Amino acid sequence: MSELALEKKPPTDVEPILQVRDLKKYFPKRKGIFSRVVAHVKAVDGVSFDLAKGETLGLVGESGCGKSTTGRCILRLLKPTAGEVKFRGKNVLEMSRSELLGIRRSFQIIFQDPFASLNPRMTVGNIIGEGLLIHRLGNRKERDERVKELLNVVGLDSRFSKRYPHEFSGGQRQRIGIARALSVNPEVIVADEPVSALDVSIQAQVCNLMQDLQERLGLTYLFIAHDLSVVRHISDRVAVMYLGKLVEVAESRALYREPSHPYTEALLSAVPIPDPRAKKNRIILQGDVPSPQNPPSGCYFHPRCYYATEECKFVEPELVELGGSHQVACHNYEEVGELRSKILQGSS
Repeated sequence: MSELALEKKPPTDVEPILQVRDLKKYFPKRKGIFSRVVAHVKAVDGVSFDLAKGETLGLVGESGCGKSTTGRCILRLLKPTAGEVKFRGKNVLEMSRSELLGIRRSFQIIFQDPFASLNPRMTVGNIIGEGLLIHRLGNRKERDERVKELLNVVGLDSRFSKRYPHEFSGGQRQRIGIARALSVNPEVIVADEPVSALDVSIQAQVCNLMQDLQERLGLTYLFIAHDLSVVRHISDRVAVMYLGKLVEVAESRALYREPSHPYTEALLSAVPIPDPRAKKNRIILQGDVPSPQNPPSGCYFHPRCYYATEECKFVEPELVELGGSHQVACHNYEEVGELRSKILQGSS
């Protein structure tokens, strides 16, 4: 089979295909004429998770919580401050430039803005085929055939290869971005809010396309988003992020059925229900998200939490196992259910 052919990779792995351990990314804040470092913005602060072959892990949270930075650090588009990112047991963060070039075929990204991420001076064919050219895959004729194949795979006419990005709609441009990501036969794709800039009807089409491609090609997704409805539709597991840290990780059904962290509970209460007669208890968080430059002591969420105790103000909670693959970082997770019921009864 040609190395350019679309090929499904069977899930033969026993261990996770991707392992992230204590990943950190601190951006220095400089001041004065000598540009002295006076503080650090802790965009990602000790994130750890595993990603199994063929799985979709949804990474969710408010804007500014560090989701996109996490994805870019995993791909080494940003240099992490500390931590490990292991792909098939090899630490990506310790690789040289030549080693990294060899492994980049296995990692690809779909960007949030389908217009800004496409070079307006290049034709669609050149955009999709650029990765093939960089990795020296196939001759010119084979690359042209591959581009046409990929356009058909993502639901576009192969004749569009001679057109430019401005000639397409937002949904079509995102399909071009997906085709570009697929061009070098990757195993892991980081989808950085791939549908947030699209209309709702187009969002559904793109999500369905990504699921079909995952089933056909054995792809593994890290799906970054802030829309919990979209994440529920596409994810096998969900990781909830707050101020640079993971606060809850669980299978999608378990998380949406019974969240164990107060922040997750508040996020889920904001998901709209497509029924005007349905009543929903909306949890309104007080205050703003603290600055990642000067996060609060103890649990980062405690200034906005319904259930915060004195312990939460001074002791940082760790992710603990609740059974299965459910993890939560909360001192009071055992009492949250009972307290939640009392609060909801009092508000009714």
